Amino acid sequence: MDHGAPSGVPAVFVTRGSRVESVHAVAACVADAGGRLALALGDIETPVYLRSAAKPFIAAEVVASGAVARFGFSSRELAVIAASHNAEPFHVAAVRSILSKIGLDESALRCGVHAPLYEPAARALAASGHVPGAIHNNCSGKHAGILAECVHLGLDTAGYLAAGHPVQQRILAFCARVLEEPLQTLPIAVDGCGIPVFATSLRRAARAFARLGALEKLAVDDARALGAVRDAMAAEPAFVAGTGRFDSALIGATEGRVVGKGGAEGVHGDALGREGLGLVVKVIDGNRRATPPAVLALLDKIGALEPAELAALSAFARPDVRNVAGDVVGAIAARVPDTKVYGSAS
Repeated sequence: MDHGAPSGVPAVFVTRGSRVESVHAVAACVADAGGRLALALGDIETPVYLRSAAKPFIAAEVVASGAVARFGFSSRELAVIAASHNAEPFHVAAVRSILSKIGLDESALRCGVHAPLYEPAARALAASGHVPGAIHNNCSGKHAGILAECVHLGLDTAGYLAAGHPVQQRILAFCARVLEEPLQTLPIAVDGCGIPVFATSLRRAARAFARLGALEKLAVDDARALGAVRDAMAAEPAFVAGTGRFDSALIGATEGRVVGKGGAEGVHGDALGREGLGLVVKVIDGNRRATPPAVLALLDKIGALEPAELAALSAFARPDVRNVAGDVVGAIAARVPDTKVYGSAS
């Protein structure tokens, strides 16, 4: 059963029948807000793009700018700014509400178009005779939030995607402060939705997620902004992702004690409020099917989940592999090496 399993790092095994068919290696780091490591598995130093896992920090800059207060955004609207949403009707309504409050319409969104991620929503949209628009992009909430900051600060809204745009420079500077990393050293590329995306090490990212949960080792204004985002995500988990999605289920099952946010290419970050820790996971080959089992196995290892919470999340911890007819023919499950949790300073 262990054929192909990497040595000394977590791995997610995909079985078909009694045999392992595929293996996904995982790197992971757990740290506190001061950077002290609680767990390190695999390469935690090579920078990786956080992708949508960075959205809570982007949303926090929108709060810090004063836009959320000025326009009176609700907790649901703030949660959808931090979301990778399903484009279910309530998600779309929240994004439209943000745009209405700032005096813009959907044509201002530059995130590109794809069908709703939630298949029933996609089918209902098609049945209504409408085609998908940018509002249905899973990142439309984030883009609406960035546009809100532009309107609030009197900045050009047409060019908000550019890395050199003042709003993106503010966002990157906020993220750099939370990461405690010089802005000029952050590798910058372009995300799937068109905005700048930065890379950082799992070590620094885990510390940043610990700060999101504990609101420690931060400037006062940054802590206040992060706290608003954390609390909105905890209060409105359905707006962070949606029906059947791991992030919403994780936040909901833990009643907001764990606030998690996934990103493309197998990245996931979690703020553990009770423990004052941050967990960041990277599936090395980027396959997102491996992310929920890996995250839950690691959260279990460090004692961050109660038995009832693990039971509620069991479908994500060990998803079935099904054939086209819907029959169960295998499973996906994570295995974490028997490495002790430790507390050495970084």
